[in-house]
Amino acid sequence: MADSDWRTQLSASDRYENIQRIKSVLETASPDAKDTSQSDAFSVENQAYKDSSSRAQYDEICQLVGSANLSRPEAPALAEDQPEDVGVTIGSYKICVPFASGLTSEVYRCKDRALKVIVETHNIEPHNPQREAKILATLKRPCIPLLETFRDQEQRFVLVFPYKPMTLANVIDKGAIPLPQVRRLFKDIFTALVDIHGQGIIHRDIKPEAILLDSPDGPAYLSDFGTAWHPTMSIVSEPAKSKILDIGTGPYRAPEALFGDKAYGPSVDMWAAGAMLAECCRSPPKPLFESRPAHEDGNQLGLILSIFKTLGTPTRETWPEAANFKTPPFEMYRMFNGQPWTEILPEVDPHVRDLISSLVHFDSKRATAEQALQHKFMVGTEESQA
Repeated sequence: MADSDWRTQLSASDRYENIQRIKSVLETASPDAKDTSQSDAFSVENQAYKDSSSRAQYDEICQLVGSANLSRPEAPALAEDQPEDVGVTIGSYKICVPFASGLTSEVYRCKDRALKVIVETHNIEPHNPQREAKILATLKRPCIPLLETFRDQEQRFVLVFPYKPMTLANVIDKGAIPLPQVRRLFKDIFTALVDIHGQGIIHRDIKPEAILLDSPDGPAYLSDFGTAWHPTMSIVSEPAKSKILDIGTGPYRAPEALFGDKAYGPSVDMWAAGAMLAECCRSPPKPLFESRPAHEDGNQLGLILSIFKTLGTPTRETWPEAANFKTPPFEMYRMFNGQPWTEILPEVDPHVRDLISSLVHFDSKRATAEQALQHKFMVGTEESQA
């Protein structure tokens, strides 16, 4: 192979791995650089890609950079007239810049498009990208619209969405959120849940990172349907009464999944939405429950104890349906009395607090998404909530 052809043989995965390696070094060298490390790493890798005369030279530069402390480079601007060798090519999309990654996918931005590239295809249930695409095709806004799917030059499955510049998590990180803003965002969130629950779909991973935004004021879009359960598309791998229990993320996981109820329903999404609403209404925003990162030992036990300390340890009288769970919570944990909602969320508007309490309780007969939309807080005027 001629040296001049080496770039055509370099896969997007190879480039992404180098970018992530450089990103890790940047963050190790300067913990304060996390906000810019992705773009900085891309800049370094891209310079090596453009300046190297051979694959060996490119690899050598990336390996050298990936094992040394670096001063912060300037991030490249994504200009319309940028050369096509800046960024990676995915199918017909050029100048694709990585900006996120997950267990099974890497996400790239190409101008006003976001490309979700599936990089892991073995033993990934409940993740199922083909099912995700089929589910998305049945949904309407404010669920994120799926624009197209295709196989790239490496035969990886790619889902294409409109690019959204931020998530609800970004808004939460910036501090207190005014109630009118919370109301606007959650109107979109509950509307999306009305749509999916009306079709029998359970999202199973409602969290701030799954809420994409055009701006801090919205509109909001529900995304990340990779682990969603569908009443017909999922029935073979996950019968309705034998669903996977490893669902949800950290402080948004519903208690029935923690205690082995494989017949759970859409109410797991409503618990997560309620926990997320409580977080947004605190000043400053703070998760309602404490949960260690998923990779840490005892993360599930820590979440259970946090829920019990907050809401009280359930009993057969207060949570009778749990008696039929695989691992009932009774007589296994220390008894906590719990707190009234006026103490859990003392600074929160009473109407919002009432809505949260209708969503975050042990009994799975929680408020539905449609009922949440009709709640006094959601239908109130913005002037009354300013």
